[in-house]
Order: sequence, then structure tokens, then C-alpha cells
Amino acid sequence: MADTATTASAAAASAANASTDAPPFQLGKPRFQQTSFYGRFRHFLDIIDPRTLFVTERRLREAVQLLEDYKHGTLRPGVTNEQLWSAQKIKQAILHPDTNEKIFMPFRMSGYIPFGTPIVVGLLLPNQTLASTVFWQWLNQSHNACVNYANRNATKPSPASKFIQGYLGAVISAVSIAVGLNVLVQKANKFTPATRLLVQRFVPFPAVEVKSPVRHPGPFLPSLCSARGFIFRLAPFMVVRWQPQFQTSDQNPPLPRGEEALPATSA
Repeated sequence: MADTATTASAAAASAANASTDAPPFQLGKPRFQQTSFYGRFRHFLDIIDPRTLFVTERRLREAVQLLEDYKHGTLRPGVTNEQLWSAQKIKQAILHPDTNEKIFMPFRMSGYIPFGTPIVVGLLLPNQTLASTVFWQWLNQSHNACVNYANRNATKPSPASKFIQGYLGAVISAVSIAVGLNVLVQKANKFTPATRLLVQRFVPFPAVEVKSPVRHPGPFLPSLCSARGFIFRLAPFMVVRWQPQFQTSDQNPPLPRGEEALPATSA
């Protein structure tokens, strides 16, 4: 009877481990295969999982200790692969891999969506004033800069002047693009109201493309090119919308809107 109970218990434990469907644990390696799009997508979801924002200090210490036990070969019996993967996910989401210090919650990758969504909503608010445009663009670039700095490669220290220079360049570029495009759209008298409203909706996107150069000094210049490419991709759509209003020739002057030309009659 004892042997039967032991066998049944072992079978139950094996079934429990199999039900988790967790691959064998590898310290410091991604849980999901990176050779497929689905695996990379699952890995990305793990990185930005906002549930790690609610991990307690005690749970964090337990996760770190569990990984230390695994590293030194002193892991207690009964620990599953799922527990090890979960512990690694918690540690990587909260602690900086180089400094081993806690990352401030709004600047963690897992907090990028919860704390970044209100900023995106502010960027897309209609009928913004000059002050509100400047504020939301500044806040967006400041948040990006803090996220990049908090998750930087700390093994290679960089002078603070480079971070400050890059941050100022990103903020000035983003604000200039947003304000400049808003002014141009407002002065485009030949736009129909519908076209003007549509273009104004897209104004924040090229400005947002000016990424914060805190992680690598000077990348805001390529970002400007990316923003310019966005405008060029948007331009054909804008031309298609208002081009019929300007199709004129010497023989056929433009007609008032709502009127149609009479069919040509033969002599």
C-alpha cells in the first residue's frame, strides 16, 4: 500500500510539472524560443507584463534567493521550472542587471504602458494650445529619457554631459516639430476642414518619433530622419485629398464648389 501511495504521489507531481508546460530552466536565458516570431512576441509580453509592478519586497527577496540557490546548486527539492522562470521574470523586471538596484517603478519596462498611456492620450488631445503642445511633448520625451537611463548599460559609464545634451536635443526637436506642424496646418487655408482635422491628428506622431538619445549619444538625428520619412509617407495622402481643388487649366478655370461644368456641345 505504501509503495502504491508513493507511486501515485510521484505520478501526481509529475503530472503537475507537466501541466505547467514550462521548458527546462536556463539561468539568464529567455523562456521562449527566439527563433520564431511567436516566441519573441511571448518574450516581449513577459518584459512589459505590468503585474510585476505589484510584486512585494518579500516576494522579490524570495525570487532572488531562489535564483541564487539554483546558481550555487543548493536548490531545495520540489522546485519546479515554472517557479524558476517566474523568479527570473520578477528579478529582471525590478532589478537592474548591472547595478542590482531597484528601478523606479514608472521607469521600468513593465511600467512603460501603464505610465506611458496617459501621456499618449495627452498627445492626442484635440484643439491643443501652444502651451499644452509643449507640455505633452516635453513630458513624453522626459519619460522616454528616464526609461532609457534607468535601463541603460551601466557597465560602460558615460559622462553626464552627453545625457543632458541628448535629452535637450530630443525635447527641442520634438517640440519644434509639433509646434511647427501645427502652425503650418493652421495656415493651410486650402485644406478642407476635414483634411485639416485629419492632419492635426497625425501631428504628434512625427514629433514622438524623435526618440530620447539618452541610451546612445546623438541618436536623435536619425530619429529626425524617421520623423521626416513619416511626413513624406503622409504627404501623398494629403495631396490626394486636396489636389482636385487645384486641377486647373487655361481653358477650364476653377469652378465654385458645388457646381459642375456643363458638357461640351458640338458646333
